[in-house]
Amino acid sequence: MLTIPEDIRDAIVAHARRDHPDEACGVVAGPEGSDRPTRFIPMVNAAGSPTFYEFDSTELLALYKDMDARDEEPVVVYHSHTATEAYPSRTDIGLASEPNAHYVLVSTREHGNSEGPVEFRSYRIIDGVVTEEDVTITPSTAS
Repeated sequence: MLTIPEDIRDAIVAHARRDHPDEACGVVAGPEGSDRPTRFIPMVNAAGSPTFYEFDSTELLALYKDMDARDEEPVVVYHSHTATEAYPSRTDIGLASEPNAHYVLVSTREHGNSEGPVEFRSYRIIDGVVTEEDVTITPSTAS
């Protein structure tokens, strides 16, 4: 199960809406071994595409160095789908290289960058096997 603070969930959704019609992507880091997402890190979709996301390799390397220096790891790896449901594509499954991470997908297909409900779903992806998991929203970290 993914347990995520409301403000971080809202930040992920806001990023997905802001980047629509292109896919948004990013990471939520947390203390190593904690499974607790605490630091929201929006990234640039280097592909600039409505159907594909790609982390910029220089930005990703800097992020991993920063997380290492802070004793953090990627707890959530997120991206958006702009025209399809919030379910990992074959490409998404192939890119899933963090076995301990929760893979969050947000679908902005119904309302784009306007207000309105979005699909917010989380998965574990290990060795190509996709397992959807429940998401529990907790009070914001600033509360």
